[in-house]
Amino acid sequence: MKHVLKRVRTGAVLALAAAGLVAGLAGCTDKGGDDGGGIDISLPGKARAPGDVIRISPEDGSRAVPAEGPIEVRVDSGRLERVTVVQVEDAQRTEVPGAISEDGLRWRPKADERLALAAKYSVDAVALDAHGRRSARHTTFTTVVPERRFIGYFKPENRSTVGTGMIVSFGFNRAIENREAVERAIRITSEPPVDVVGHWFGDERLDFRPEEYWQPGTKVTVELALRDVEGAPGVYGIQRKKVGFTVGRSQVSVVDAAAHTMEVHRDGDVLATVPITAGAPKTTTYNGKMVVTELFDVTRMDGRTVGFGGEYDIKDVPHAMRLTDSGTFLHGNYWADPSTFGSANVSHGCVGLRDEKGGSPESPAGWFFDRTLIGDVVEVVNSRDRKVAPDNGLGGWNMEWNQWKAGSALR
Repeated sequence: MKHVLKRVRTGAVLALAAAGLVAGLAGCTDKGGDDGGGIDISLPGKARAPGDVIRISPEDGSRAVPAEGPIEVRVDSGRLERVTVVQVEDAQRTEVPGAISEDGLRWRPKADERLALAAKYSVDAVALDAHGRRSARHTTFTTVVPERRFIGYFKPENRSTVGTGMIVSFGFNRAIENREAVERAIRITSEPPVDVVGHWFGDERLDFRPEEYWQPGTKVTVELALRDVEGAPGVYGIQRKKVGFTVGRSQVSVVDAAAHTMEVHRDGDVLATVPITAGAPKTTTYNGKMVVTELFDVTRMDGRTVGFGGEYDIKDVPHAMRLTDSGTFLHGNYWADPSTFGSANVSHGCVGLRDEKGGSPESPAGWFFDRTLIGDVVEVVNSRDRKVAPDNGLGGWNMEWNQWKAGSALR
C-alpha cells in the first residue's frame, strides 16, 4: 500500500563516494571534470585529510603492501570505538583479528598475523573524542601481487543477497592486453538462465550484466578459470574459483529532482514516497540509473578532500549509500532546516534524506537504509545535469544492450 513519510523534521544535504563498508572520509565535489561530482572516499595515495583524528597505516589507496604490513589504527586522544579490517579476495570477506589497546588509542592486528598476498583490504574505524563526539574513517589498500601475475578483484560477495540491479564488475591489478582470453575464462551463469555479457571499460575493468535487471530469486554463479591464462605478454592469472550470489526482492527508487521526492518501488508497488533534497543549481545531481555499491552506517564528509576548501567537514554523516565511484551518495542529514526536504535542492550533487544526529532508524534515512541491499537501483530523473556515465560506479544500465554487447571481446 502506498504511503507518504511525513516531513516531521527535514535536513539539507551539503555532502555528497571508493569502496567499502562502515565508515568513510569524504566530501562533495562539483562537476568540473569529465565525469563530475560527488564524494571520493579513497583516492589512491591520498594523504590523511586536515583535521582527521583517526590515523591509519598503510595510507589510503596504498598498493603492493608487504604481507607483514604493518597495519595500525590510532588516535592521539579520545578513544577508538570500533575498528574492522577485512580482506576482500575473490568476493570472500575475512576479518583480520586484532584488538584495541586498553587506553583506547591504538588498534593492532594479532601478533604474527600476516596479510594474504594479492588481496584487497578495507579498514573501517570509528572514534570518540573527549566530548563523546563521533568521527569515522574508511581506507583501502592492496597487498603485493607476485611478479608477472595478475588478479581480478570483484563484487558482489560470495553467498550474498543483492538487489536486481547488481552488475558483476572485475577490476584487474594490471592492464589486460589479451581481453578475449581473460573474458573467456570468466563464466557467469544463472538459474533461471539469461544471457550474461561482458563489457570492457578500458584495459583494467570488465563488467557483466544481463539485458534487463535480474529477476528476483535468481541464483547466479561466477566461475573463474584465470590461472595460467596469459592476460598480457608474460603475465598470467592466478585465480581458479567458483562463487555465487542470490538476487533478492526488486527495489527500484525513482528520485525526481524537480519534485524533491523519491518513490520507493518494491516488487512493482510503490512502497513509500519520501521527501528529498538533490543537487543545488550549480552542483546538480546526475540523471540516470545508479546502483548502490556500499552501505555506511556513519561516514565522514570533508570538502577539503575534494577541492571545496573549508565549506564543510561533517565527521558523522549517518546512513550513507554510495551510488557512483565519482562520489554521488544517498545519505542521511541531521544538520539542515526542517523545511528543506521536499521543497529545495541544496546539496553538492547527492540525494539527501532527513535523519537525526547519530542516525535514527525511525527517520526517513534510517528507514530507507534498513530496507536497502547492495545492488538496488536508484534512478534520478528531471535533474539539470547529464546522464551518469556507464563506467561511473555500476552505471552500465544506462547503456543500450547492443552497445553493451559491442564492448565484449567475444563478440
